[in-house]
Formats: sequence, C-alpha cells, structure tokens
Amino acid sequence: MSHILVVEDETHLAEGLRFNLRAEGHAVEVVGEGETAIERLLGGREKFDAVVLDVMLPGMDGFAVVNKLRKARNYVPVLILTARGRPEDVLEGFAAGADDYLPKPFELRIFLARLQGLLRRSAWLAAPARPAGRATKPGETPAPAGAGAEADAEVFSFDGKTIDFGTLELRSGGHTIQLTLMEAKLLRHLIRNNGRTVSRKSILEDVWDLREDTDTRAIDNFVVRLRRYLEEDPSHPRHLLTVRGVGYRFVA
Repeated sequence: MSHILVVEDETHLAEGLRFNLRAEGHAVEVVGEGETAIERLLGGREKFDAVVLDVMLPGMDGFAVVNKLRKARNYVPVLILTARGRPEDVLEGFAAGADDYLPKPFELRIFLARLQGLLRRSAWLAAPARPAGRATKPGETPAPAGAGAEADAEVFSFDGKTIDFGTLELRSGGHTIQLTLMEAKLLRHLIRNNGRTVSRKSILEDVWDLREDTDTRAIDNFVVRLRRYLEEDPSHPRHLLTVRGVGYRFVA
C-alpha cells in the first residue's frame, strides 16, 4: 500500500481523487494549501510515496512547492495537475523539479497510470542499493561507453562518472547528485544518441511530449543544469556540446 499526499484546493476534485485512490488500495491524505503540504512533507513525521500537486493553490503555488522540496533535497515523486496546460507552464513545472504533469480535465485511467509510474520510482528508490555494474575481470579490457544497449542499461559510466537511472543518481568524485526524473530522461536521450546531434525538436517531442513550436529556452536551462553536474568547467564543456542552430550533442 502506498501513501499519497493530494494537494488540491477544489474540494470536489480532492474528494474524488481520495475516493478513487483509496479504491486502488492506497492510503491518502488531502491538504488544500501549499504551505500545509510543505509542513507535511518536510516535517519528518510521515513518509509519502508520491505527491499529486495542483498548481493553482492559495498562497504558495504548486511550482513553488516542488521547488522548495527539491531545494530541501526531498525527491518524493511529484505529479502536477494543472489547468494551465500551455507547454511553457509544463516546462516551468519540470524546471522546478516535477516528475510528470497532467492537464485538467483528465481521464481517471490516465491519471492512475501516470501515478503508478511514479510509484514504481518510489519502489526503486526504497530498494537496497545495487552494484554499479559487472566488475572487469583481470586482463579484460572494459567496454567503451557508447550508444545502444549500454545507454539503455540502468547504469551508464563514462569519464569517472556513473549515472544510475534506476535511483536517478549521478556519482562523480565521491559526490552523489540526485537527478529529477526529467533531468534523467533528457540525459538518457542524449546518451542514447552518443556522438550524434540531437535537435531541440527531438527533445521536445521525444522527451517531454510537447509540440515543436514550444519555446525552447527551458531546454537550454536544463542543459545548463546538466553541465554543472557533468563538466569540470561548465563554460567549456567536453561532454555536453552545443550545436548552434540545431541542438546538442553528448560525447562520452
């Protein structure tokens, strides 16, 4: 049984979500304000497996809530519900650290499927740590990092860095950085195309399911953030390169 926090100020919708989630076997708590959600999530008294978060809330809005959670290093999966379905709003939610979004009105079965995907992530994060990969045998040459099957594996290593897509962790130099789901999805898409240029159009459509004509500045902001994680000198990147007028290229 999963423990879910619903943050929604529209009473009829909140109660409908509570009813349907309980019918699916989940424990559900409902709050109507962003400040109250932060108290519940950061207070340390309870552990939630996922958060269903409305954007338009009294006081602190949903974007501010998820941003505050991530700054506090709380990585509970967050599904944003929003009547603000413009692509720019969706990207703002991803930039704040949300893991998925669903525009209102939505179909119940789609909502439950999206939430189940996030709950699987909670299960991964709660599982015991896995080995980073198969050890190299004496005299064996390690396989080079590249596209294809390695990029689709749960763990990908290059240049002294290891990305664990199961736990959404980037490990480098003894430090561990927790990635958001959207950061990990973008990074995996770039790694899958190791050495090839990936267009902004491809990122919008294949990573975020958005239209080609969406403002692409949010992509650039994500790339800036990934460079801080990956590059020794983010102003002179070696791995995450800009291809002017087209998009980006990852080089392991």
